[in-house]
Amino acid sequence: MLRIWGRLSSINVQKVVWCARELHLDHERIDIGISEGDLDTEAYVRLNPDRSIPVIEDFRGTDVGGEPFVLWESNAIVRYLCAHDGEDSLWPGNVKARAQADRWMDWQTNAFSPAMVDAFRHLVRLPAAQRDPDLIARSLERTEPLAARLDEALAQREFICGDRFTMADIPVACAAHRWLGLPVTHQPRPHLERWAAAMRARPAARTILTLPLV
Repeated sequence: MLRIWGRLSSINVQKVVWCARELHLDHERIDIGISEGDLDTEAYVRLNPDRSIPVIEDFRGTDVGGEPFVLWESNAIVRYLCAHDGEDSLWPGNVKARAQADRWMDWQTNAFSPAMVDAFRHLVRLPAAQRDPDLIARSLERTEPLAARLDEALAQREFICGDRFTMADIPVACAAHRWLGLPVTHQPRPHLERWAAAMRARPAARTILTLPLV
């Protein structure tokens, strides 16, 4: 059994839950990261001294009462689950294909999501009186070229890494869900929008990519 720690409104928790569902893994999710201080308990800090979400405890292959395998960092968790349970499906068997998947996963973490974070925070999480229009505008300006790059890539193929769904689609789609859901007028991105609709239609993602942004 797999235990996932984290609130489902977190993009990083969404990645892990979606991945577990795609792989049909028996799992439970513990809501945490909601109340102030709930990541600072002694028990949680033992799991993740960084006090962040998500964390997984993988009890598979352990004796009753034995210590589970513990892992944090969302993309590391997705890679681990796909390598463990999704070989030649979500986990590309070819090393070059896997490198491409890794590249897009890192792009989501290091480029796409950081570019939009200010726009997301101010437009979704802050009350109108606290929003900074200039900060929002700069964030949108940084993100539009990245959305264009993703649209261009998806013009050439059905999924992020080619003609089949892989681990790379999960984190990028979670970020695209946030981008496309912002209450702003986006440039038309037909290939990105086509792919995002296909991601929403996947049974494992329906209750994740249809969540309102909070």
